[in-house]
Amino acid sequence: MVNDLNTNEIKNPAGTEVEFTRISTGLREGVWKQSAETPNLPNRLTIKHNETGSGINLRRRSLVRFDKSIASTVDATKVVVVSAYAVFDAPVGAVTATADVDDPLAYLMSFLASLGASTTILYDCTGNGARALLAGEI
Repeated sequence: MVNDLNTNEIKNPAGTEVEFTRISTGLREGVWKQSAETPNLPNRLTIKHNETGSGINLRRRSLVRFDKSIASTVDATKVVVVSAYAVFDAPVGAVTATADVDDPLAYLMSFLASLGASTTILYDCTGNGARALLAGEI
């Protein structure tokens, strides 16, 4: 993965690019910070991978997570964290191509960012799945 995410890889609800810069790299983990963040209100992207088992039982669990610190609108002296993340858990030892396992990820992305027959990505969080998450709906 690149060190700088600054060519529209990440957008806010208005569809405007938000730039991130890598701040740490581990063996199977990376962390990026928003390039123009307020120092006391960090905005982070974390990507992690973990594998368990072996042979045909090998599984990979991958995480993409955003954590954004914001000032509470109820008590401005309190900083709170909002998190959104996706976990992909796949039986990588039992398959030879991603075509066999990518359907659930495609389902999740389309459910979060679209409405029914639409083919437009809805960055404003009005997709069916995004609305369910934001409003606590079923």
